[in-house]
Amino acid sequence: MSAITGRRDFLRAAALTSAGLALAKRLPAAQKKSVLVFTKSSGFEHDVVKRVNGKPSIVDDTVTALGDKHGFHVGVTKDGRIFDDKQFHSYAALVFFTTGDLTTMGTDGKPPMSPAGKQNLLKAIEGGMGLVGIHAAADTFHPQPDPKDLSNRYIAHGEQQDPYLKMLGGEFIIHGSTPRLQDTHLIVNDPHFPGLEGVTSPVPFNDEWYSLKDFASDLHVILTLDTHGMKGACYQRAPYPATWARMHGRGGVFYTAIGDRPENWKNDFFLNLLGGGIRWAIGDVTANVEPNLKEAAPGYAEIPPREPAKN
Repeated sequence: MSAITGRRDFLRAAALTSAGLALAKRLPAAQKKSVLVFTKSSGFEHDVVKRVNGKPSIVDDTVTALGDKHGFHVGVTKDGRIFDDKQFHSYAALVFFTTGDLTTMGTDGKPPMSPAGKQNLLKAIEGGMGLVGIHAAADTFHPQPDPKDLSNRYIAHGEQQDPYLKMLGGEFIIHGSTPRLQDTHLIVNDPHFPGLEGVTSPVPFNDEWYSLKDFASDLHVILTLDTHGMKGACYQRAPYPATWARMHGRGGVFYTAIGDRPENWKNDFFLNLLGGGIRWAIGDVTANVEPNLKEAAPGYAEIPPREPAKN
């Protein structure tokens, strides 16, 4: 990718921000907030964040539509330099669908986040900016080294965990491969969270399910993954959190493991949940996010067995 192309991507994000701020001056106070969708893939690039022939990705279009529905502006970028730009601080919340070490260019060739930019991100969340992590956001900033055999991911890092993952509230280990997509149930632990009104537990759902660990002790668990009957060593464990909220300083952090399948970005249950998470993160709606990890997922600390080596 040329420097010119990278600069265009960055300027597009900045222009969207400026447009959103200009629009905000003409809208009622409740509609002034802006959200930045950040989809840089330093690791694996999922189909839902790919821009084909220069068109917005599925994630870009869907979150933009949610903004139109709920009254918040949406900017989109894959350019990590945004976190060093003063306009970064104009956003009420960030939506992350990312992979890998974002301070490296990696797979998608888009400009990386600087080390200072990563610190700006963490400080902004602690200071009150919201963050919404989707699916692969938990596959981001793994503790190093992160070898191909994934041995370092089967360790509970605790206080030694990467600051980004400590802020997010959990880390991706691995997902099943045979099959990659599975039908299972999501147990609704908080039916009062915004977007879950009228939902009956459990919710049948099909997706690529992340096996997660190193959960923050103060998680407010919204959904747990029912692992009973699932195929694959990584699911041979007690039910564990799949969607949660927590406070990081003054910033609200929401994460959901749903989001791999393109089809699910048209699923009403997922869209209502995601919309509720974003609205909560920007402060447009309230929710009780008192910690309930031990009650909702008593076996949360289990580390699953290693997946058998492939021949």
